[in-house]
This record gives sequence, structure tokens and C-alpha cells, in this order.
Amino acid sequence: MTTKILLIDDEVAFCELCALWLEQAGYHVEFAHDAASGLALFKHSNSHHKDDHKSFDLVIHDLSLPPSFRPEDSLENLKYYNDVPVLVLTAHSDRALALKAIELGAWDFINKPIDPDLLQFIIERALEKNSLLLQIKNLEHNLEQKEERQETSNFGLIGKSSAVQSTRELIQRISNTQVPVLIQGPSGTGKEIIAKAIHNNSDRKSHKIVSVHCGAIPSELLESELFGYKKGAFTGADRDRKGLLASADQGTLFLDEIGEMPIAMQVKLLRVLQDGSYYPVGSRQLETLNARLVCATNRDLSKEVKNGQFREDLYYRIKGLTISTTHLESRKEDIGVLIDHFLMRYNHEHKTDISLDKKACCWFINTPWPGNVRELKNTLESAAAICLTNHLGLQEIALIRGESAIKNLAEKMPNNDSLYYSALDKTPLKKTLEQQVSELEISLITQTMKKHQGNKTHTAQALGITRQGLINKIKRYELA
Repeated sequence: MTTKILLIDDEVAFCELCALWLEQAGYHVEFAHDAASGLALFKHSNSHHKDDHKSFDLVIHDLSLPPSFRPEDSLENLKYYNDVPVLVLTAHSDRALALKAIELGAWDFINKPIDPDLLQFIIERALEKNSLLLQIKNLEHNLEQKEERQETSNFGLIGKSSAVQSTRELIQRISNTQVPVLIQGPSGTGKEIIAKAIHNNSDRKSHKIVSVHCGAIPSELLESELFGYKKGAFTGADRDRKGLLASADQGTLFLDEIGEMPIAMQVKLLRVLQDGSYYPVGSRQLETLNARLVCATNRDLSKEVKNGQFREDLYYRIKGLTISTTHLESRKEDIGVLIDHFLMRYNHEHKTDISLDKKACCWFINTPWPGNVRELKNTLESAAAICLTNHLGLQEIALIRGESAIKNLAEKMPNNDSLYYSALDKTPLKKTLEQQVSELEISLITQTMKKHQGNKTHTAQALGITRQGLINKIKRYELA
């Protein structure tokens, strides 16, 4: 399709001559003789373009235009041309203004009188580069959509372990039911993500999910926060206030860390769940509640019930179906996937291209993460933030976590100690590459054999080698 150019200049003869040059070069040209008319023509074309009415691909804009002939007025209009490249026309004395125009978004400037060949060259360069920029934006947009689709399909749970896959299947099966859900597991393992996934894939997704952190609200305020209150109900209640229960009506009520809820409040919550109604503080007007209940805790509530710290009747009311999350250390196969996900998101948000080197990747995979996914994510992003190159290594990790964190892990991994110490330049490598490869093979075979309970066929499949190849290595390293 023919490239369409808008020329805005108050000199009629110049516009006709310039249009002749550009049309001979294959462009379609329309022109206006003042800034307001030019902008109106641009907006009309680019907001109502159809197959027979193409939008403008480039704008050529003089700085001194009627009625004011003030360059500042023309500069003010540049912001309205969005992603369309603008070439500024200027006299020699206006060079400073032209540079200012580029600061404000103009693509380039051309001094009058104009050389037709130079004009055509600048136009071609501007269109070509702008086309590349638009392609990059489209690719970024497609990547974002792909990530959104992926997160929707995996419910925001990143990982490939059997535990994560089971959780995804449970979410898919229970989302459209009304059964209460209790999510139990250590902090930082994605309990809130699971709660939101259940809500977002349910028939209540058009309504709110209201999150209440039961441990973050002081016990004396929890009742008024949940139930709301009427004006004058207590000192400081100078107006009616809707509670969190009312906000969750028709949607999902997510009670995070419900194990922290005081016993007295547990009694009141139980009544709401049994009756589906409650009284705001200071009110005699009964309010009804129709909400899906999802609770989460990092405590073992069955033990809390035995210890008298949690009401048994409430426990059985909220545990319609239990989803258990596990420590990251018990599903190391998820760590690499999580690293890729968080690093890709970091690079996208910060316009960087940071990658993890092998030593750093090894450290991340073998480090115990008591704070689980949350701690892994924070450590990775902190290290990326101080990375001076595109390669994140142990040096950055040592600055974030201290060299002792790397030393301590090296001591627990004798087969890989040279890897860690050489990275910190503490001691030179003492083993040859062949020795290190042999030790790595022995370690992998031993661990995989143990995982598959000595089954050589399954071990060989997991390692990606033939059964006979595995047997030969077992003989070579005397592992039998």
C-alpha cells in the first residue's frame, strides 16, 4: 500500500513543489497550511481510517505557522502525533528550536532550502526505523499476551513438579463449585496465588475477591473490619462503614492466615458461616452474605485444634477441601522453571537482558530456601538489580547474601567445591576437567538410581542415555 505523508507548511508553492517530488518517488501526499488544520486532518485520518482511507505514515511539519507564527505553538502540537514519525522543517536560524523539537519527540529536522534527494533519504530512513520499532512493540505485546495466556493456563503456578501439577488439576476441578477451600502450607509457597486462581476461574469472577490477613489486623479491630459498623457504635465511629464481608458478597472471601484469628472472633465467624448472615457492629439490621470461602494458613490446624488454639467446629466448617503446598526444597525441579520465569519478567520490566551463569544457577538450585518461592524471587531480583553486565554470577550473589552463603553451600557439596571457590577466587582449581566431569556423572547416576529405587531402565530414561550405556558407566565407576 502507498505510503501516506502529511505536509504542513504555510507556503503554498513549496507544498505543491514538495508534493510533486514525493509523488514522483511513489508517496501519496496531503497538505495543510496551518497547524490546526494539519492536526485536524491527521486526527480525522488516523482515527477513522478504513481500507479505502489509509492513515498517515509520516508528518512533515514546519515550525513557523499561522496564525501566531510562534515555533513554541508548533512544538506543543508534536505530542499529538503519537507513534507517527515527524520531520521538522526549519530555517538555519532555527537550529536550536529543531533540536528542542527532537527532544519533544520529532524524528529529525531538515533545513530549508530542501534537497529533494536528502528529503527522500531521510523519509526512507524514518519509515524503515519506525517500522522496526512498531514490530518490536508488536512482539513485546505478543509476548505479554503469551505470558498472560500461559499464566491463565497454569493458574499462575510456575513449576513442573508433580505437586504443582496436582494443585493445578485441583483448582480446575473445584473452581466452579461452592465448597469451602483450606490452603495449608509454608509461607512463600503461593497460597494467595491459589486463592486468586480459584476465584478467577469460578462463576464468581465478575465480582470481587476480598483478602483479609487475619494476623495483620489487631484483634480489637478485626470484628469492625469484617462486619462493618454504624455511626456512633464506638468512640471514633463518626460515619457508617461497610465491612469486608459486605464487600465480598457475591464474590470470594479469602481469609489469609486464619490460624492467627482470636478464639472470640472464631465464634463470631462460625455463626456467619452457619447462618449466612451477621449484624454490623452497633446495628440491629441483619445483613446477608453470599460468598465463596477460601482460607489459608501456615499452621497445622488439626494440631491447633488438639491444643485448644483453634475451634474444632470452625475447622470442619472451613476445610471442605484442603490443598497443601510444599517447601521449595522438596521440589527442586521447579527452581529452574521459577528462575527462568522471574528473570524473563525482570528483563521485560527493566528493559535488560540478564542471564544466569552456570555457577550461579547451580547455587540457586542447591540453596535451601526457607522462605520458599518468595525468598528465591527476592534474591534473584536483588542480584539482578546490582548486576553490572548481562551475566549474573556468584559475585552478585555474594554481595547480596554474603560470601559465607556460598562457602557454606560449597562445604555441603564436596563434588562441586572447586566450582564455588574458584568463582570467588579463594583457591585455584585443583581438579582437571575430566575429574570434575567424572564426579558429576557419579553424583547424577547415584542420585537418579536412588530416586528410581535401583531400576536401571527408569534411571537410564531419566538421564537420557541407553540402558547399556548406564551399565557401562556403573562398571567404569564401580558403582555396583
